[in-house]
Amino acid sequence: MRKRFPSFSLSSYGAGWSATRRIAIVASVVAVLLAIAGIVALLTGSGNGHQSPDTAAPAPAVSPSSTEAAPKPSSGSGSVPKPPQIAEPVAYAKAAAQMLWSYDTRDTSRDQQLAGMRAWMTTETKYADWASVSGQVPDPVLWSRMADQDQHATASVTEGHYPSAFKAALADDPSAITEAYIYVVTANGKQQIAWKKGGGGAEERAVTLAVQCRPNHDCTLAAIAPSVTQ
Repeated sequence: MRKRFPSFSLSSYGAGWSATRRIAIVASVVAVLLAIAGIVALLTGSGNGHQSPDTAAPAPAVSPSSTEAAPKPSSGSGSVPKPPQIAEPVAYAKAAAQMLWSYDTRDTSRDQQLAGMRAWMTTETKYADWASVSGQVPDPVLWSRMADQDQHATASVTEGHYPSAFKAALADDPSAITEAYIYVVTANGKQQIAWKKGGGGAEERAVTLAVQCRPNHDCTLAAIAPSVTQ
């Protein structure tokens, strides 16, 4: 039987947002959704949220990286792509999802992976929940095990959309978003994972992101929701 190795995948590492960052982000989006109950349901995915299935490998526990600082840019970003210059929330969220689901331990260290991901984040610390993003990266020991097996992954994003609750609330009060310009976007796609000796597999992926897109500025990533909301 072919041995399977742990996969680095967004749904596998669904770290929750830190309390401080959650409060800041929820506070900004509450203005859009007009009610605390509505935003909590949207961002936590309670009730209607669902996790994408894991078919290629077992999901390890969340790593301690969820609270660590980002490596300095001098460490490089390896195979992690630079953030695109996109000013449209759904398009940026789709690009961010593809970045999050792709990695290559053959030429990218864990610090480089984190540094590359950090470059996609908003620089507005009030809204940036770095813990929810860095928490997607396995701990140093697991990353080393993955590197020993030349584990790498590519991804394709099939679609992105605003969750129905977000669209409904935004339609009720379009001007409410103008404080933080944070949009909630769900992206769906597929991740292809491979390692030594022909090992590999494919998984369906889904993620809900908070994307900041201020007028006349490129979009940036603010946070990753702990569960998916459609």
